[in-house]
Amino acid sequence: MDWLDTLKFDDNGLMPAIAQDFHTGRILMMAWMNRESLRLTAEKMQAVYWSRSRGKLWHKGESSGHFQQVHEIRLDCDADVIVLSVTQVGGIACHTGRQSCFYRLLADDHGQLQWQITDAVIKDPDAIYGDNAKPTHKHSPLSSNPTQTSNATQTATTSADILTALDEVLIGRKNANPNSSYVASLYHKGINKILEKVGEEATEAIIAAKDINIANDTPYEAIADDTAVKDLVYEIADVWFHTMVTLAWFNIPSWAVTNELARRFGLSGIDEKAARQIP
Repeated sequence: MDWLDTLKFDDNGLMPAIAQDFHTGRILMMAWMNRESLRLTAEKMQAVYWSRSRGKLWHKGESSGHFQQVHEIRLDCDADVIVLSVTQVGGIACHTGRQSCFYRLLADDHGQLQWQITDAVIKDPDAIYGDNAKPTHKHSPLSSNPTQTSNATQTATTSADILTALDEVLIGRKNANPNSSYVASLYHKGINKILEKVGEEATEAIIAAKDINIANDTPYEAIADDTAVKDLVYEIADVWFHTMVTLAWFNIPSWAVTNELARRFGLSGIDEKAARQIP
């Protein structure tokens, strides 16, 4: 008997499929599968769903480049729900440009239950799906060759794109010839040298900030051309860059940090800090 014959599809020949991050266990999205999409998923080990709105097979990532590499396929006890353990290419599963479709948390806001957004937008959806957007990865949908070629460094034209592009560049430098670039040389020298640079840049940013003599309620537009302000922006950029080098050393994407900031957004800073105290 074919392994697909043991499954219980609904009257429309579909069953829910949940995509879960292979490393963290976080639920990324839920979609639908039919026999053919599940067969292709098992065959290619890339997620293929059935789009009810379009009435056709949907190879996740075919428009955005955000493919899902499948590690495991699990079936529940009633044989009517599929769970996929996946690596989400690009770190974006949701069409809103977020890591997960489940980015709203029901929380108590001063005695009233409200939906709270916990995840930051990693990339503007228009930049992913817009008419002029270029796919992050290129290959034919349902191709037997899942190799993708990144174009992130060529399309990082907005602040929403630049962190993702930098992530890819920094990861790519880890095994590069130390003479080929500044970042490659840092990786060659090791984590202690990288952390030393973070400290140096942070000190320079502090010194630059102390040189600014402007009222703190002055709009940025009015001071953008001030030399001291420009110096501070430059130094802060150095701090951010070297902290991203540190993250990349440990294979941590920048969106892990922006997601943490999003989680804290709207929370009382005092309460959030107190929640982290060890009893």
